[in-house]
Amino acid sequence: MNQFALFGYSGHAFVIADAIKMMGDDMIGYYDRAEAKVDPFNLKYLGDEKDEVALDKIKDSGASFFVSIGDNSIRKTLIRHLIEKGFVTTSVIHPTSIFSTLATIGAGSFVAAGAIINPLAKIGVGAIINTGAIVEHECRIGDYVHIAPGAVLAGSVHVGDGSFIGANAVVKHGVKIGSNVIIGAGSVVLKDIAMSQTWVGNPAKRLG
Repeated sequence: MNQFALFGYSGHAFVIADAIKMMGDDMIGYYDRAEAKVDPFNLKYLGDEKDEVALDKIKDSGASFFVSIGDNSIRKTLIRHLIEKGFVTTSVIHPTSIFSTLATIGAGSFVAAGAIINPLAKIGVGAIINTGAIVEHECRIGDYVHIAPGAVLAGSVHVGDGSFIGANAVVKHGVKIGSNVIIGAGSVVLKDIAMSQTWVGNPAKRLG
């Protein structure tokens, strides 16, 4: 049985905690800026993630850390900080997802219930493939990307670091999306998108 310490404990973290339980693993508790008012998993509050003494609880337990924060930028900062301090992270893959034996996933990434990751797909570090999302064959998902619930990426789609693909969005086969892009919910992306842009609609059009 693996053990995890969660960083962040609210809505998205509850989804991750449930996946960890479904995997047959356990959690020693969670770190956050303050003790949570809602605690559905009855986890121990381990302290503020900036408290060096509190962080020693991970080392003492031998647990891996997992940053359970949906915001791409915050997740990136915290994962990098903890890795630099010598802490270990691993991926969390919900047992009801379908994850090809020919796909790969980076440390600190999460694959939620019902998601499908097909052959030769590559998922970077600290990414989120959320509930029911589909990442088809040979896709390349960068570091700290969030593919929201129900989104569909057809084969050979590339998504750059830090980008967000909204719920139920569809990205056409072979499309390349740059880093730090936002794709709105329900959008249909038919052509390549440069970095740091926002696109919405069907077909998707640039907003900013």
